[in-house]
Amino acid sequence: MHNTKISNISVLIAEDEQKLLDSMTEYLQLFFENVYRAKDGLEAYKVYKKQKPDIIIADIHMPHLDGLSMIEKIRVNDKKTKIIIITAHSEKDKLLQAIELHLVKYLIKPIHSDTLKDLLFEVVEELHQKDNHIYLKNGFYWDRAKKILFRNKTEVSLKEKEKKAISLFCSKANQTISAIDIYNHIYEDDPQRDFSSYAITSLIKRIKSKLPLGTIENVYGVGYILRKR
Repeated sequence: MHNTKISNISVLIAEDEQKLLDSMTEYLQLFFENVYRAKDGLEAYKVYKKQKPDIIIADIHMPHLDGLSMIEKIRVNDKKTKIIIITAHSEKDKLLQAIELHLVKYLIKPIHSDTLKDLLFEVVEELHQKDNHIYLKNGFYWDRAKKILFRNKTEVSLKEKEKKAISLFCSKANQTISAIDIYNHIYEDDPQRDFSSYAITSLIKRIKSKLPLGTIENVYGVGYILRKR
């Protein structure tokens, strides 16, 4: 996930300190293709209404509409958007109110980039798990419910055995799977069939040709592994 910009999740940053807004926007753009910004709460609410970002990062104190008031307006009809609040140490008492607004977490100024990155990736992973997709590289993802492989929302044509194999790989992402386990899975309806290493080698070769380079790797003498983004 760290090597490719995230294209299916958008972020809105709302901050009235111009230098901090600029630096955070630039930092977020390292990881996300769609980053929106606002210099006060009122502008942020307008951007939210138009763009419907998946994640909002907002300062508590902003002109025209403060962060908590903006979130209250959002939460009237939207309990799902992930919201992270930025606050100063002296404002921790206000976080009791923030907790009731279904916030993900709060960040204390000064904000450390590693802390922000780790928190954002946790939120992204949670969003990915909820939408029933396994995200691979370069815009590819596997829909677990539909058993369909997509590339940037366009279906990739697969044969039935290829679908079964990819489904197995995605269910055990980042785990090594032996050739025999793959064979038994794709031929589960024919348990008496003799194992064929050639059948698996040929199948994996076809699957690799339909996925980004390096998505499935050979583990010498053990089997194969699918690397998630």
